[in-house]
Amino acid sequence: METLANLESFVRSAEARSFSGAARRLGLTPAGVSRNVARLETNLGVRLFVRSTRKLSLTEAGERLLDGLSVGLETIQSALAAVGHAATEPSGTLRVTMPPGFGTDYVLPLLPGFTKLYPKVLSDWHLDNRRVDLISEGFDVAIGGGFDLSPGVVARELARIHLVAVASPAYVGGRSEPKDPLDLQDWDWIGMTSIQLGRVRSRRLRNRSGREVTFETSPRMSFNDPEAVARAVAMGLGVTLMAMPHAAPLLRTGVIKRVLPNWYWDDGAIAMYYPGQKKHLPAKTRAFIDYVTEQFKQKRLAEMLSAH
Repeated sequence: METLANLESFVRSAEARSFSGAARRLGLTPAGVSRNVARLETNLGVRLFVRSTRKLSLTEAGERLLDGLSVGLETIQSALAAVGHAATEPSGTLRVTMPPGFGTDYVLPLLPGFTKLYPKVLSDWHLDNRRVDLISEGFDVAIGGGFDLSPGVVARELARIHLVAVASPAYVGGRSEPKDPLDLQDWDWIGMTSIQLGRVRSRRLRNRSGREVTFETSPRMSFNDPEAVARAVAMGLGVTLMAMPHAAPLLRTGVIKRVLPNWYWDDGAIAMYYPGQKKHLPAKTRAFIDYVTEQFKQKRLAEMLSAH
């Protein structure tokens, strides 16, 4: 009978499409994972992966084995975790990735309370606007929006991403009050370049009655960083669609104001993403997920970030 280590090395390598990605998740070396998989292949008498310098691809036999193992392996791990987690205090290094602005403004203020409750958890936070591969890069949790739910990744929603039209009071002053999104087409637009698409995002707004308007204009300037967009708007350089996490602090202080306040766009969810079902996670990861979720509820952050 194959050992659990060999089978788990195979499954995690298939999910990450690399031995190094599996090694980060399992706490092994890539060579150790490769040896486990090679031993499994030898014992079964079949090749499970087609190996290249960049990634692994499953063979037909590997696909069949993965389909048969997925549920069984999770069941075994669940039983082992149920015994181990009951007596395990959250500890170890917790690797978390999130966008810089959202992380600094809304998640970092939660860190003192978390570290007080769980002093044995070391926080390794990566604040970056890029979309990461949660499993292959070895992160425990990712916070943000627009992640693909690849196999083995679960999402837990924290709030909605509402986009609103904003400009500085100085820029709006002297202009006729717009009644419709199309009235803004002649204004100076500041564009946000999509990190995923590599181009300026289309502009869409919906009002409370459900009417939706999409409009295309050439931006006077564009940036690939939301903080730079917010700074340009505050300087009075034009109008933009800004996500409420960035807009909320500036709206509260009056640095910017909403244009067309009855219109907004729901751009999806801000969520926590993590590999595997929560009950199978290390105690440190489960503690962080529960703590952040509860703090968002207590502080009513989802309501504060709503455009309603």
